[in-house]
Amino acid sequence: MATEEGIVIKAGGVAPQTAWVKTAQSSACKACSARHSCNADSRSKEREVEAVNLVGAKVGDLIQISIDSGALLKTTFLLYIFPVICMLIGGVAGHKVGVGMGIDPSPMSALIAILCFLGAMFIVRLRAGRMALRMEYRPKITRIIGRADLEKLAPANPDGCGNRIPNSI
Repeated sequence: MATEEGIVIKAGGVAPQTAWVKTAQSSACKACSARHSCNADSRSKEREVEAVNLVGAKVGDLIQISIDSGALLKTTFLLYIFPVICMLIGGVAGHKVGVGMGIDPSPMSALIAILCFLGAMFIVRLRAGRMALRMEYRPKITRIIGRADLEKLAPANPDGCGNRIPNSI
């Protein structure tokens, strides 16, 4: 089971039994079926993801989020391996078609390989949408680790710098 730690920033998302969690981006994010629904600044390493709240976590709780390893492997295969296999099969089939038609097999091989790759990406897109709706592919809050220190998350000065400006200037 793949696990990450994060802080609950909002309880109750689309469904009342969910919560929005802020986590640091990791390698597990690349294979997650919910990666497109994460709110993330492309320059930042922090991610916000909606997770199923199994333990009743509240805003400010430091929690552990997890996703089943089997689901992670299935999504990784679908995203990375399946399109490559389809492209290889298309390349071999294109070569055989080119030889059978008596033309140069290289362009035919490339053309059919690209068509097979695009077809695989279409299938991936369809499957990813369905997988994201199933509970087994959604991240879950599995335990509350503790209460986050909210003062560390907010700057001491509303202007954003850490020092207070004295009033007697």
